[in-house]
Amino acid sequence: MTALTTADAVADERSVSPWLTFLLATACGLIVANIYYAQPLAGPISASLGLSPKATGLIVTLTQIGFTAGLLLIVPLGDLVENRRLVLVAIGVAALGLLGAALSSQALPFLAAALFIGLGSVAVQVLVPYAAHMAPVAVRGRVVGNVMSGVMLGIMLARPAASFITQVSSWHTVFFLSAGAMIVVGLVLSRALPQRVPKSTISYGALLVSMARLAATTPILQRRALYHACLFAAFSLFWTTTPLLLAGPAFHLSQGGIALFALAGVAGAIATPIAGRAADRGWSRPATVFAMVCVAVSFLITHIAPEGSPLALALLVAAAVLLDFGMSANMAVGQRAIFTLSADLRGRLNGLYMATFFVGGAVGSAAGGWAYANGGWSLTSWIGIAFPAAALVYFLTE
Repeated sequence: MTALTTADAVADERSVSPWLTFLLATACGLIVANIYYAQPLAGPISASLGLSPKATGLIVTLTQIGFTAGLLLIVPLGDLVENRRLVLVAIGVAALGLLGAALSSQALPFLAAALFIGLGSVAVQVLVPYAAHMAPVAVRGRVVGNVMSGVMLGIMLARPAASFITQVSSWHTVFFLSAGAMIVVGLVLSRALPQRVPKSTISYGALLVSMARLAATTPILQRRALYHACLFAAFSLFWTTTPLLLAGPAFHLSQGGIALFALAGVAGAIATPIAGRAADRGWSRPATVFAMVCVAVSFLITHIAPEGSPLALALLVAAAVLLDFGMSANMAVGQRAIFTLSADLRGRLNGLYMATFFVGGAVGSAAGGWAYANGGWSLTSWIGIAFPAAALVYFLTE
């Protein structure tokens, strides 16, 4: 395989072979899963480490803080330093964080490790624009969509996988296994990925300053980031509150049953390659509207049947699939859109795009927790509908 030595090296069909696309998608899925393993395990981890109930949220929050910091401080380096080396260093940081978490028996070391897990896991957002660089323009949406399908599968499978492993072993095993997976991924990528050396020669400080200018002067980035922030807020709200609903008096599902429910959302990952192909054909606008409508309808259908009935459970499963389908499709279309801008800016654009909608996800999780505590699923679902509705109204002004 021919090495890519400059940011504008000509990508050919060999550079986006099915094998390499599959490898990138698999690596992205395994890396991004690191951010989500702790979410269903917060209770067992907190009890094991002696954290107070009020401090339990730090288990997930510190990983998110690390990931957000990495999006703004590490991902932009993809425009400045050799990409393969950057990916391998980030994966190494994640592996050390995972190993530290697995070995932790006290709260402070675990929380420090959680921060590094999030920081290193931004390797996934260096790999996605890396794939876009290698792909010819005519198939860029398809390639990004295929790689993003791996990301979505990683997000959706992480929670049930962590729950099942903990059920048969312990939460320590989850982090040990993931640390081992990162070592294997790093070794494979070190041999399989061609080099990509950006042509930019600006300093790191100037690189970070330029991000503020890009955020203020790039309408495509602003719109696509805000669209997806709304949809990711709805996604986070749904997956934060449905485990509470399913475990509550209406459904009485066990932890294993909730994990099986989470697997239903995996079907939504098929949207990313479909949406990528639609964007390649110039159908980005209808694909965006369709994605927003899917997310809104996913909440609406949960009101059809009485809460706690078998039909209500079936509709929740359908809602999970439809929600994840809409969210995945919009992400693929959005990334394809921002990757049509300057190749020299893709790392910074992707970092800003991801950081914006990750903030939206945090807002959705917080809103979901508050709404469920104060008004149950009824209030929660109406807030969930409001997020894609707001995105659609904003889209209509485009």
